Amino acid sequence: MRRIFSRENLWALVFALALALLVIFTADSAPLWIYQGF
Repeated sequence: MRRIFSRENLWALVFALALALLVIFTADSAPLWIYQGF
């Protein structure tokens, strides 16, 4: 179990969760910035 929750995997999991929350919260209010980025 400790091998799964190493420091690198934990930071990757936190980053993925933060990115998912960012997409969910911003998709409701302003989805235009997503298309402006590309």
